[in-house]
Amino acid sequence: MKRFFCLLLSLLLGLLVSADPDYKELLNLQPLNPASLLASFNFWSKASLQSYEQQHFKYIPRSLGQILQHAKTRELHLRFSTGRWDDESWGARPWGGTKEGGTGVELWAWVEADSDSGSFARWVTLNNALSGLFCASLNFIDSTRTTRPRMTFEPTSSVSNTSSENMYLLHGTLPREVVCTENLTPFLKLLPCKGKAGIASLLDGHKLFDASWQSMAIDVRSVCSEDGSECSIEMEQTVDMVLDVDRSKRPRDNPIPRPIPSEHLHCDISKPYASNEACFPSDADLGQSWTIAEIFGRPIQGSCLSEDSQGQLRDSVCINVPLDREVNPYGDAVETKNEAGSGRCFAIPASKPFEMVLSHIGPQTFNDISQPPLYASRSFTGHGQERGGVQTLLTNPSRTSSIEFVYFETLPWFMKPYLHTLDARLSTSSTSSPEIIKETFYRPALDRRRGTQLELLVSVPAASTVVLTYDFDKAILRYTEYPPDANRGFDVAPAVIRLLPVEGQAEVYIRTSSLLLPLPTPDFSMPYNVIILTSTVMALAFGMIFNLLVRRFVGADEVEGWNLAALKAKARGRAMALLDRVLRKGKEKKVQ
Repeated sequence: MKRFFCLLLSLLLGLLVSADPDYKELLNLQPLNPASLLASFNFWSKASLQSYEQQHFKYIPRSLGQILQHAKTRELHLRFSTGRWDDESWGARPWGGTKEGGTGVELWAWVEADSDSGSFARWVTLNNALSGLFCASLNFIDSTRTTRPRMTFEPTSSVSNTSSENMYLLHGTLPREVVCTENLTPFLKLLPCKGKAGIASLLDGHKLFDASWQSMAIDVRSVCSEDGSECSIEMEQTVDMVLDVDRSKRPRDNPIPRPIPSEHLHCDISKPYASNEACFPSDADLGQSWTIAEIFGRPIQGSCLSEDSQGQLRDSVCINVPLDREVNPYGDAVETKNEAGSGRCFAIPASKPFEMVLSHIGPQTFNDISQPPLYASRSFTGHGQERGGVQTLLTNPSRTSSIEFVYFETLPWFMKPYLHTLDARLSTSSTSSPEIIKETFYRPALDRRRGTQLELLVSVPAASTVVLTYDFDKAILRYTEYPPDANRGFDVAPAVIRLLPVEGQAEVYIRTSSLLLPLPTPDFSMPYNVIILTSTVMALAFGMIFNLLVRRFVGADEVEGWNLAALKAKARGRAMALLDRVLRKGKEKKVQ
């Protein structure tokens, strides 16, 4: 019976893993010095536009396709992100930042409608449907969290039968949203193999959300040929995470890290203060050897739709390490080495699990990380509960050419910036440099109706740092508008930076970290004290008045069965007994 079920399972997998060029998946592993690993999962699927409009769904999931059709959404971009990307240690962002979102949830889409009000109605419909599909709070993206960018995002779709005048771009963020396993599960259900086979079998919530930085992205767009005769719908799902190798290798049955014995510590003895009592960790041997099972908790369970139209296996796993590093695959995988010497790829068959070991034998070398084209950091300035300021540092590391980009900020309505205080200057200069900002688009906020939108076209000279600052006022909210943890502060969405592409280069996006804005917060204990005090006074007053109105006063002799003489005698007897007991105890103490 067991052999029969195994044979049946293999037949089902053989039917599932058929040759089809409409689905591809790839896992790219990039070791980062000293002990980090960038894992990029990419799932790409395609369907013809005709079958999509006729609701013949195959690799484009029906649950998502019907939502986009109902909301007239021509292009969708959804992001779930946590953590902060470390530019200095990890280099440039994967995919040029195009698959990255701000902290929390970020969503932008092109919606087809006849007017602005109609586009917003369909935008609300889209948010509510996606909120239920991905178990997220997207339904909280209301008018106060929705903007209409002008220069930041460009459509990647090419629908020939849709006029650009009827296309509306809407963008919304939820920086307070906590990304968790509830969002990962529906994400995996959109895949053909549902996370049971292929590289998606490595996506475990315990590993993904233990990463130092992670981002889940979904992109849906329509693509047409140059003459417009053939159109298709493409959906791309991406998961990027940076794992700490040492922490990921910790066994699951021992989740609590314990101190390492002193004899097992790897110390950098080149430090002047190195001794038996002081140890500075050495990066030479830290996390250099690992396996896929150690990092992700399991090996890759075969492959999912790994063959192309000619029946040849496609590459499913790539690792970017120099060719002199020893990499040992286990399984019937076909290895292909990059001609440039920057890594190797493996094509995995569908029948057997795949394991790969990055050995510590040989030189412990890494590929050089690419330098990001721009460094950006944003922070609050000032103090007090009434006003403050925002300071953004934009650094161009190139020593030969300047850089142009669009700087986009979405601010909540209770954060009221003053546009006349906007100042951009070089960090080496004490005077303002107006030529740095070439174009400005500003849409002021309306209380409780919409937030502030600020878009700037900025140019930074070579090897320079631009300091962008402005002042703002803090509004006082109503009592019911404060969240339960009001003293924590209010999250401000990250700034989005779009580097304008030059000839021969693709677009690059960079997002700063989110900010935590403290607002004037009332003492929420005072309403409680007032309610308690008022309730006590009202209870006492009501009790006294009710007692006077209801109680009836009568004489003692008017009560039936009342014997005053017997009651007095009984009380006198109890008093004498108590007095006799006290005197007896006093005499006993004197005798002792």
